[in-house]
Amino acid sequence: MAITSSAKKALRQSRRRRIRNLQKKDKLKNLLKQVRNLVLEKKTDEAKKLLPQLYKALDKAAKVDLIKKNTADRTKSRIVKLIAKSR
Repeated sequence: MAITSSAKKALRQSRRRRIRNLQKKDKLKNLLKQVRNLVLEKKTDEAKKLLPQLYKALDKAAKVDLIKKNTADRTKSRIVKLIAKSR
């Protein structure tokens, strides 16, 4: 357990950040699932409408190092390719 006051504060901060990061990651995963499910249901127009939200979430996650930049770019590329392929 943390002994010094600075270690206690660091523990509090890391707990808050962990909760925030998990929320962002869950939101990202849910958006990805929604887009993939819409593509499977042949609703490409609705999937396209969700793309800006997904892009924003991916870019923000990459910005704060929640995921790596290349991972965000790769995910965006694969989703767009999936939508184009389903037409």
